[in-house]
Parts: sequence; C-alpha cells; structure tokens
Amino acid sequence: MKIEKTSLKQIAELVGASIVGNPDFPVTGLNEIHKVEMGDITFVDHPKYYAKALNSAASVVLINKEVECPEGKALLLHDDPFDAFIRIMRHFRPFEPQNQPISSSAQIGEGTLIMPGAFVGHHTVIGKNCIIHPNVTIYDHCVIGDNVVIHSGSVIGADGYYFQRRNEGYKKFESFGRVVIGDDVEIGALCSIDKGVTSDTYINKGTKLDNHCQVGHDSYIGRNCLIGSHAAIAGVTRIEDDVILWGRVCVNKDLVVGEGAVVLATSAVDKSVEPGKAVFGVPAQEVKKQWREQAALRQLPDFLREYYKNQQS
Repeated sequence: MKIEKTSLKQIAELVGASIVGNPDFPVTGLNEIHKVEMGDITFVDHPKYYAKALNSAASVVLINKEVECPEGKALLLHDDPFDAFIRIMRHFRPFEPQNQPISSSAQIGEGTLIMPGAFVGHHTVIGKNCIIHPNVTIYDHCVIGDNVVIHSGSVIGADGYYFQRRNEGYKKFESFGRVVIGDDVEIGALCSIDKGVTSDTYINKGTKLDNHCQVGHDSYIGRNCLIGSHAAIAGVTRIEDDVILWGRVCVNKDLVVGEGAVVLATSAVDKSVEPGKAVFGVPAQEVKKQWREQAALRQLPDFLREYYKNQQS
C-alpha cells in the first residue's frame, strides 16, 4: 500500500518504536514481505523469517529483536511488530463509516448503471458502461474498469481471511489493500473477491467468473481467464493469462497456475501448474497420468479376485 511520504521518526512516534538508522529516512509504503518495494515498511516477528525480511526489498523492517541493520535500510524496534504494523496501517487508511448507498467520494463513469440495492464505498472508482446489479457490495478504494458486469449478491473488497494465532485466541490481520478489476470483466452472482491485505487483488481484462466463486486476498488473475462456478482461489495465488478453472476447483495459496493451463472440474491444486498443462484430480496431476491411474484402479478388484482364486487352487 502506498502512503504519502512520511519520515521514519513520525512512524516511530506513532507506535512507540525505537529507531536504528536515520530518523529522517523516507517511508512511502507499507507491505508484507512478499509484496515489498523500495520505500516500504515490512514487519517480522518470528526468527524463522528474520533473514527474509532483512534481505527483502523493504527499506524499513519493523522487528522485535535487536539485529544488525543492513546497509541502506533502517529498523524499527517494537515488542509486538504485528500489532504495531496494524496500527500504522489504520493510521494511513482508517475505517470510514458510510450512511448512504453510494459514497459521495466514489467516481462513477459515464453510462454506468448502478441498480437499486447496490452499495458503493468511499474512494471507489467505477469506469464507463458498467452494470452493477442489485445487492452488489463494493467496498472502499476498489477500482473497476470499463464495461464490467457484476451480478447480484457479489461482494467486492471484503477483508482477507488472515489470522495469527495467539495464546488468547486469533488476532486478525486487518485488510488495507484494494480490489482492482480490469475492463470487460464479468463477475457472476454471489461471488466474493477479497481485497489485498497490504497490496491489491487483481482480476485482469476479459476474465469471466461464474457464480459462487471465491478469490482470496492479494491474488492475481490474468487476462481472458474462465473461472467456473464454486471455484475457490486461496490468497497470494497467481493465475496467469488464458487459464481455465472449471467448476469446484480449489487452488491452494502461494501457487502459480501458468499461462494457458486448464484445471478440470472438482480438482484440488496443491502445487504450481506449468503453462499449457491440463490437470485433474485430488491432488491435481497431469490429465493423462490421472486417467491411467484411475483405469488401473478400476481393474484392481478383478485382479485381486483372480489372484486369490489362483492362490486357493
């Protein structure tokens, strides 16, 4: 998430952190490790990930242990980096209550129809010639391109499903990113597209979602993809251009489904899929391999029956 340029000293004062480095160090963004860019703050609170955070592209690392500061970076020392990071995010993107169905800060393009019962949040941008059907909910800060159709009951920009386990229960990592939808996208009824936690969830030009689809936080769906009904795409997953996911496909987090790949219905994808491959099954495998295995499995009862018959004779 990009923010207005702020000094490290101002950030430290906001959460009561100690600074290692130049207090005037400029901060221009806030992001998790997998999304960081130069100028960003990221956080780390577990020794397993210290090296990854310190060697990432982040310019500032919010950390709970005194360590050597990498050259060209700065550190913020805090006992609870997770909570401190959320407090910083809340400061720069606070929750804004709304008492009208379409926010006065929303920008609606020429020719766009927003049907009765739809909700459009603060600072949302909707392009030209879109149709937003009844009972669609579009949260704050979403960006929607031209010629987009969103069918009834869909929710664009809900919080990501992201929790950290604590002794006292689960601590929610609140979502401060956006959903960005390209031109000519169609989203079926009762879909849920979660916004990014610190960055954005993308659905690119020409992609079509059937009804009852779930897209997790910080995921990326490329151009001209087809996503069948009841598909579930976990967070931080990348679906490249021209991919087809048929009905009831599940894709695990942090995976890549390569360009032009096809995942047949009811499959569960637990590993990245190479470009152009067709996969099927639970877990998903290359289609021909899966069919050979299933054919062999169907022959197993006859094989065993014959085997035991021969043993008894």
